[in-house]
Amino acid sequence: MAFDGIDAPTTMKSAISAKDDETSLRTKSKLAGRKHFTVVSLFSGCGGMDLGFKGGFSFLGKKYARLPFAIEWANELNAAACRSYKKNIGSHIQEGDIWQMMDHLPAYADVVIGGFPCQDISVNGLGAGLSGRRSGLYRAMVETVARIKPKVFVAENVKGLLMKHHAPALEKVIADFRGLGYDVSYHLYNAASYGVPQSRERVMIVGTAPGVSGFSIPEITHEKKDFVTAKRALEDLAHLGEDESINHIWSRAIRSPEQGNRRLIADRVGYTIRAECHGNIQWHYSAPRRISMREAARIQSFPDNFIFDSKLRETERQVGNAVPPVLAWHVAKAVASCLK
Repeated sequence: MAFDGIDAPTTMKSAISAKDDETSLRTKSKLAGRKHFTVVSLFSGCGGMDLGFKGGFSFLGKKYARLPFAIEWANELNAAACRSYKKNIGSHIQEGDIWQMMDHLPAYADVVIGGFPCQDISVNGLGAGLSGRRSGLYRAMVETVARIKPKVFVAENVKGLLMKHHAPALEKVIADFRGLGYDVSYHLYNAASYGVPQSRERVMIVGTAPGVSGFSIPEITHEKKDFVTAKRALEDLAHLGEDESINHIWSRAIRSPEQGNRRLIADRVGYTIRAECHGNIQWHYSAPRRISMREAARIQSFPDNFIFDSKLRETERQVGNAVPPVLAWHVAKAVASCLK
C-alpha cells in the first residue's frame, strides 16, 4: 500500500479542488434526476463527519462510495479548522460562534449533524458535565433541530457521556431532543469495528422525525481479529522524511513520566487520538519519534489527499477533535436508508 499523495503538488491540487466538488455534484445530481438530501453541519471542525456523509473517498485502498447528501451549510468557531474545511470540503462553512450564527441557518435541511463539544464530559476533562461552558453547547444543536425540523439528526459525543455519573446529563440531552417530537436512540460505536485503525469509542445519538423509517445501527465490518493494525495503516510512511506539504510533521516533545509514554503496537489498532496532543501524541511503533500528523490522520481514517491548512499544533487539534470519516460514512449510509 503506497501513500496516495506522495506527489505533493498533485495532492495539494486535489485537496484544493475538493471544495468545488459539492457544487459540481449538486449540478450533476439534478441533471441526472437523482435524489439528494440536504445537510446542515454544526461544530464541523475540519470536516471529518462531513466527509463521511459526502463519501466519495478512498482509505487504505478501499473506496467509500459517494452518498446522497449535499452539505448546504456548516459552522465552526476555530479559524484554522475552517481553512482546512474550505480546502477539503467546501466554501459553505461559516466561521463564528454558533449562537451568533443561528439567524443565518437555512430555513430547512433534511439532516442536521454535529459533534457538540465534549471537554466537560470527557474522561480527561474536568467533569463539569452539561453545566460546563463547552458541553452546554449541545443546546445549540437542540435549537437548530427545533428551527430546521430535519427528518433526521445525528449528534456525536464521547464515551464519557455513558458513564454512571453523567447519567443525568444523557437523560437531559435525550429528553430535550425527544421534546421536539423525535424518536431518539443512542449507541456506542468502536471505530475499529468499522475499519478505522483506532480504538476510538464514540456515542452517536440519532433522532428520526415522525413518518421517517427508524434508524438501524450499521453492521460492523471488522471483528477484533480483523482490526486494521497500526503497521497496516502506517508502514509506508515510517521512513518518509518530514514534508509539511502533506502534513508529515511531528512533535519533538520529550517523553516524561507524566505524559507521552504510550507507543503504538505494530500488530494492534492505534490508541485514541487526542485533541490536546503535543506531549500526548503516541510514539511510532518502530521509528524513533512521535507519529506525524499525516500518520495521526491515517489513524483517524482521513484519506491522504485531505490536507490540513495549519501548522503542527492546530493540525493536532483538528485531527484529534474529528469524527473518523470512515465511521461517519457507515453511519451516514444507515441514515440514507432511513430516508429512502
